[in-house]
Amino acid sequence: MRLVVPPTLRGAQQRIVRSKWATPRAAGQLSLGLRSGISLNNTSTTALKLGSRGLSYAARLRDQDKQQDSLLDDDDTDGRKWSTPLAKQLAEAISMTGPIPLASFMRMCLTADVGGYYTGALEQGRDQFGLKGDFVTSPEISQVFGEIIGLWFLTEWLAQGKQKQGVELIEVGPGRGTLMDDMLRTIQNFPSMANSIDAIYMVEASPELRLAQKNLLCGEDAPMTESKVGYHSICKYTSLPIVWTETIKSIPISPQKMPFIIAHEFFDALPIHAFECITVPATNKSTSTISSPSSQTSSSTLQWRELVVTPTPPGSTHESLRTPATQSRATPPPDFQLTRADQPTRHSLYLPESSPRYRSIKNKVGPGALLEICPDASLYASDFAARIGGSAQHPKSKPSGAALILDYGPGDGTVPMNSLRGIRRHHRVSPFAEPGLTDLSADVDFAAIAEAATRASEGVEVHGPVEQGVFLEIMGIQQRVEMLIKAAREKAEAEAKGKENDEKTEKYVEDVNKARQRLVDRGPGGMGKVYKALAILPENNGRRRPVGFGGDVVGVYS
Repeated sequence: MRLVVPPTLRGAQQRIVRSKWATPRAAGQLSLGLRSGISLNNTSTTALKLGSRGLSYAARLRDQDKQQDSLLDDDDTDGRKWSTPLAKQLAEAISMTGPIPLASFMRMCLTADVGGYYTGALEQGRDQFGLKGDFVTSPEISQVFGEIIGLWFLTEWLAQGKQKQGVELIEVGPGRGTLMDDMLRTIQNFPSMANSIDAIYMVEASPELRLAQKNLLCGEDAPMTESKVGYHSICKYTSLPIVWTETIKSIPISPQKMPFIIAHEFFDALPIHAFECITVPATNKSTSTISSPSSQTSSSTLQWRELVVTPTPPGSTHESLRTPATQSRATPPPDFQLTRADQPTRHSLYLPESSPRYRSIKNKVGPGALLEICPDASLYASDFAARIGGSAQHPKSKPSGAALILDYGPGDGTVPMNSLRGIRRHHRVSPFAEPGLTDLSADVDFAAIAEAATRASEGVEVHGPVEQGVFLEIMGIQQRVEMLIKAAREKAEAEAKGKENDEKTEKYVEDVNKARQRLVDRGPGGMGKVYKALAILPENNGRRRPVGFGGDVVGVYS
């Protein structure tokens, strides 16, 4: 899988223009469910995407646009036609309350009840994953990926004393359920660990994806019941309960439990706030009454300004918006654009000052510095850490469990910037085009996750990030692929059905090898390089490193 370099926020429809609407009040308050505050509402995971082949991308989009037309009024009160019902809803809200934070825009686009990408899709039978969807994820590429993740949790279970009960498997943003399915199938080969599992939790906001996960993990005929906690069914592998919740906060925290948490391509879909550093001139006393108190200065200073979302001018085209060459123009022109708030917002006053890493950017780079911050990522990392290592609110005398996070983003501690991307039908598109039909994601700040986890609990330590290619190779992906190939050839020889069967076997061998190479490719833009793995473990003063992060298997399976 190749990662296309994201265009700069200063270009085309993502260009930063000054907003005369933006005020601390307008930037933080919205009707129609738009909230700029920090939330733990789950956003299902998205992924880096592939270029597609076959039918014309533009032709497919035109067919879908015809289906959408019936769902939209011909014109709104200003005579403008919006690309989706959600775009119209967003525009109406902005017209009443002013520009909104980028995080609010992302949250609505991905998880709105009506028209949200994951939770309220307009297209019947829509599947975001796979060749027929918008993107392909690692578990969909090869079963070996999920098998290795299952083995990694086995190594942690062994290293932490082979607890006989109280183990919980938790996945946030489970997609179709493919990863958990491969993990459970693998763990069943180790009965002692399998028998230690008390429950399986799936954090999923999308009703459609919940059903797909239930069908895969429990069977299509398995009933699903609802309670105050969430939705329940029985795993087809273990006869254990599987519980679906819309937020991880619905999963009880117990000091007796050993939680094994997997977050694969989840953090990249969490909403981000974006900021730009500017020089604020000394305040003119004669006009200071019209400025907010936080922006009044006796000398020029450096301040952060939030990048907020506003509608594009009526009649805009890809040409007038200068859509970058890296983004397809097969979509309608973007409905929205990023603008820079004239005045400080409550987010610009707090978030860039919340970490020494952010403060140093303002001091070192100065005017023009750009910054992306994801408060939700810190909240999830803090929750993971509290479950594993305990916290003041949830004391835990003996830390146990582990969290494994696999996603894309800088692994050198760099703070992401200009990373917002839109994906549709395996093509890069403007993130502001066709809200609700376009997948949105941004680079993950692994250093911020590590910082939040260790700050939330003294009982955890963090390892990584390491490149996915390195992690998978250390975990034995090559050896597992060789086992699959050997088994396939032995089966073909035993059946001896002639040339056609031989050709099918060799095609399988070719596909398995290609899938492995794709997962570990560490060339420019390769999945093995772009994706990273990070682990949160019980604190042990660094005496033991986990497998895949420089450590060896500890303990013996019996």
